[in-house]
Amino acid sequence: MPFAQVNAAGATAALYASAMRSPLRHRILPWGCALALTVAVTAHAESGLRLEWPDAAGTIPATTYDEKRVEVGTAEIEMKRLEDGNLSVFLETRIEGGASTAMNGLFEALDDGQQLRPLYQRSRSFDESRQPLGMLEIDHRAGVARCHGPDGKRKGELALPEADRVANVTLNLLFLPLVRRETDAVRFQLFFCGLGMRLVDFEARRAPESEKDSESPLVEVRYGPDLGIANLIAPAFLPKLSFWFAATTPHRWMAHRLPLYGRGPEVFVVRNRVPMNWLSDR
Repeated sequence: MPFAQVNAAGATAALYASAMRSPLRHRILPWGCALALTVAVTAHAESGLRLEWPDAAGTIPATTYDEKRVEVGTAEIEMKRLEDGNLSVFLETRIEGGASTAMNGLFEALDDGQQLRPLYQRSRSFDESRQPLGMLEIDHRAGVARCHGPDGKRKGELALPEADRVANVTLNLLFLPLVRRETDAVRFQLFFCGLGMRLVDFEARRAPESEKDSESPLVEVRYGPDLGIANLIAPAFLPKLSFWFAATTPHRWMAHRLPLYGRGPEVFVVRNRVPMNWLSDR
């Protein structure tokens, strides 16, 4: 690779890593911003994502672990079918006595009865002193994404592209085709507020399997920003982003790993009674 290309790739990855440390970056699965990856946008009023219904509604209790796999708090995911037939999703991750992030989303039930379309997504984080870091929201019907400061005041607004694929609060549903080996890659976007409002392209793939992994009760999906040529060196700068699912049908969500918020730690969120030694350590 020519030196100029290597240097440019390094600069792009460094910008992304810097954004990961921005105090205005909010967890969304996950997490960061690349100044070099702004996408062209036009106003619209519909998400291009099509998601599967979860196999069951209800509340999933979970546990929060730090990067060393020490238990530090609690978490929960709640999925509720509303009276109008739509789906409401709520996720909260907490470190006891400290930081937390809450995310919620509203998803429209489509006519075929088998798929969902995102209508609204929101994420809000608090630091280790329980001070608000701000909020981001994605309103697919209005065709805009917005950033709000710690005081709740709107800081800016970004038009979404036509048939956007923004998936901040939908990754546990978005990755199921990968788990079932129906596709090799899933491409989507995440919206971030740190270092300026940005939509960033992401790609997810099944993790490579070793002989040991072939008998694992879980399937790991790894994802990260699509930085083009910088993908060759980006892993040295970026956090480890993974979701784990049951290897058997209906492939329920079991755990995920990502930063809690911009200046916060990487955490594991694990469904209760799932052993930590089931999760790979890459």
